[in-house]
This record gives sequence, C-alpha cells and structure tokens, in this order.
Amino acid sequence: MLIQLSEKTTMERQAWLQHAISPRPICFASTIDAQGKVNLSPFSFFNLFSSNPPIVVFSPSRRGRDNALKNTLENVLEVPEVVINIVDYNMVQQVSLSSCEYPKGVNEFEKAGFTQMPATSVRPPLVKEAPIQLECKVLEVKSLGETGGAGQLVIAEVICMHVADEVLNEAGTMIDQRKLDLVARCGGNWYARVNAHHLFEVEKPNTQLGMGIDALPYNIQRSQFLTGNHLGQLANLTAIPDIDPAYSDDQLKNIVQYYAINPTEMEQELHRHAARLLDQGRVADAWQVLLSGG
Repeated sequence: MLIQLSEKTTMERQAWLQHAISPRPICFASTIDAQGKVNLSPFSFFNLFSSNPPIVVFSPSRRGRDNALKNTLENVLEVPEVVINIVDYNMVQQVSLSSCEYPKGVNEFEKAGFTQMPATSVRPPLVKEAPIQLECKVLEVKSLGETGGAGQLVIAEVICMHVADEVLNEAGTMIDQRKLDLVARCGGNWYARVNAHHLFEVEKPNTQLGMGIDALPYNIQRSQFLTGNHLGQLANLTAIPDIDPAYSDDQLKNIVQYYAINPTEMEQELHRHAARLLDQGRVADAWQVLLSGG
C-alpha cells in the first residue's frame, strides 16, 4: 500500500506517521509563564540529539484542528526554561489526563494530581513522581511552519538531572535500564511499556568491524532456518571463528550420529539447533555447531 501524504489531511498524516514511527519517548514538560503560572503537558515528538552539549528537542506542534499554539510553546517563548520529566508506567494515566486542553492558567499539576517540587537551576517545577527529571535551558525555538500540525522545535540544553535512587544500579553509578518501567507513545490510543521483561541486549563491537553477512559461508547465508537476525548475530564477529576440538554439546552429538548418512538433513538440523542457540544469545556455541557441519 502506497500512502501519498500530500493527498491526506493533517490529521490523517499524523495518524499514519504516529502509528509507523513508534514507540516514541514522552517529554512530560513543565513550564512557567512570565506571571509565574505553571503548565504541565506531554509531547511525544521528543528525543536526545546531542551529548556534548547535552541537547534534547521536543515539539509542541500547532494544533491540527484550529492552528492554535500550545500553552507550553507560549510559556517557553516567555520564559525559556523547561523541566522534562521522564514518564514511567505508574504515571501514565495521570500523564494522559494532563494532556487535556485546559485553558491557559489552569495548573495541570493539580488537575492530574502531581506534586510540584522546586528545581535547582530553572523556574519551572519538577514532577516529584517522575523517576528522572531534566532541568533545561531553552536555546532556540524553530518553527517548521505556520499552519495546523506544523512542528515548533524547542531546542533545549540539559543543565542537570535528578535521578531517583531506586532506579540506579547496585553501585549507584548509573541508571539500571531494567529498573525503569518506562512508557512510550505509539499511534492512536496505544502506548508501549518498556521494563525488564521487554528488554534485550544486542552486542555491538565498538572498535572492530563485524565481518558482514556477505562474508558468511553461502550455505549459512541461504539457510531456511536462520533468520536475518540470526545472520546479523553471526556476522557481528570480526571473522569466522576456528573450530574448537574441545567443544561438547549433547544435541550436536545426537545430530551428527543420527543424520551422518544424510548430509542435507544433517545440515538442516544443525541450522535448527544453531538458531535455537542464537535465540538464547549463545553466538559462540552456534558457530561451533555450524562449523561442525563442514
């Protein structure tokens, strides 16, 4: 199906894009106007764009329905500071409630039941319930257009972070990703929950290049049982490893003994076994199984 965005309405474009480009992290932004009135609102057009300097960008776009400016945007134009509160699962329903289009001057902290805490370097308050808060100075607001749905990029420098002790690792030296029960925005009413049950690691060499899938033996490249993910794992090594004569695997022994008279079937079984090992992250073992087939 080909979607020509130029033929869609603003709301239709938004729906197609937000379903496709997801999940997206949530910027739960607290801001303040020149009169000291606080606003709190979530935005899913948000991400980290630089670490030196530490820059985040979010977009309180013009409303698609009536082209109105968001209160958050008006506030950062008056007072160029923002606190970005990171959203976890325990907050998600309250965060959604805060996205209601309350009139300017209404305090969403009160409407959504959050607790204000004073920041250390900026005027907008922190959301006490958030596991992490980023105090930011707004460097620039860049408009992408003057019509409904047009992004208004708020480019902000992170001055300091507040991190709850309970999401740190045992040494207290870094955030433990598994302890953050994060939520992210998808399309429509859909959200994603990211916790220890949904996390997985992908090993990536930092100093050496993976050999690439094109360097794998042809029979492995064309395997019926090894997926693209499996091939990526195998090809992430710098070179095909040597056969380890001491390698022992009961399943491998059974395959070799049972299928020795039929090399084609033996190769298929070896590939199936290697796929199972790769699903467990046992890349070195999978290579030994594959190499044993010649």
